[in-house]
Amino acid sequence: MTGRWKRVWRRGRWWVLGLVLVLVVPVLVAGAALRLTYTGEPRQDAKSRGKDAIWLGHAWVDGRKKDADLAAFAARIKGTGIRDLYVHAGPLEHDGTLPAARHSRARWLVDGVHRTMPGIRVHAWLGDVLATEGPDGLRLQDARTRAAVVTSARQVLDAGFEGVHFDLEPLHSDDADYLSLLDDLRGLTRPRKAPLSVAAHQIDPLPAAHAVLGALSPDGSEKWWSQEFFGQVARRVDQIAVMSYDTWMPLEGLYGGYVAQQTALALEVTPEGTDLLMGLPFFHEDDLGHHESAETVAAAVRGARLGLGRTDPDRERFGLALYVDFAAEEGDWRAYREGWH
Repeated sequence: MTGRWKRVWRRGRWWVLGLVLVLVVPVLVAGAALRLTYTGEPRQDAKSRGKDAIWLGHAWVDGRKKDADLAAFAARIKGTGIRDLYVHAGPLEHDGTLPAARHSRARWLVDGVHRTMPGIRVHAWLGDVLATEGPDGLRLQDARTRAAVVTSARQVLDAGFEGVHFDLEPLHSDDADYLSLLDDLRGLTRPRKAPLSVAAHQIDPLPAAHAVLGALSPDGSEKWWSQEFFGQVARRVDQIAVMSYDTWMPLEGLYGGYVAQQTALALEVTPEGTDLLMGLPFFHEDDLGHHESAETVAAAVRGARLGLGRTDPDRERFGLALYVDFAAEEGDWRAYREGWH
């Protein structure tokens, strides 16, 4: 190697080392911080408040589920803290409308729940893909579409549902049209004393993480919400359920620490009058976003307990939300019961 190439190699070597330090060291530091967050024992009183929820599949309102299924489910949740059922009654059309045939057995379900599970509330779970990262989907910026969504919410309440739960994705942080929709929905639900709830994206684990990811992603995907926007949403609803799964975490200890961090961030900005629920992964997949061996129910429950006990141990309006009934296994139910009750 000539003297000239030696000098180039030396300079290039330092550039490579600098690039590695810039990219790798922050990740290692963040990982270590999450693992540290997962250490220690949860407080003994950081347990069920009787305000949990579960997402239920569409089979409960389209005729596939029968009385025997309802009886088995009632036995399954007996003695847990589950109070609310988010029953899939959609999806919405891209224009915000909802064909009534999609929830044809709503009255059978609501009446059956009241008969077999007194005190349990049945919400219509509505949602759609948003046209935020592609050409197709529901467009919140269209006032007529937002008005149609409100009409669809009125439709499911008239059909017998006791509340309405929205899951609109991918929803970018600081979406003023979404906040406007929630204001309009609250104008419908509040006079009826019907709870309004939403599924929420995770909160920036690092400052402005959503903006950085949006700038780097080819499709503008953001994944997270700012903590400020999360608080703005939480102030407009009766319940907010964090989708604290599909986190990209590769190890159980990192995932548990991440849930503890998310719990703390959410507690800091959720009003006392709003129910805060942390989502549990009652499903089993292995892909880039969700590693089954890492995102366990046990780790999520323990992380939520750690975050609750450290941040707001006296908070009563707090619970866990189980996603989703048709993918759950016996081990998921056991970990939920043993860790939270």
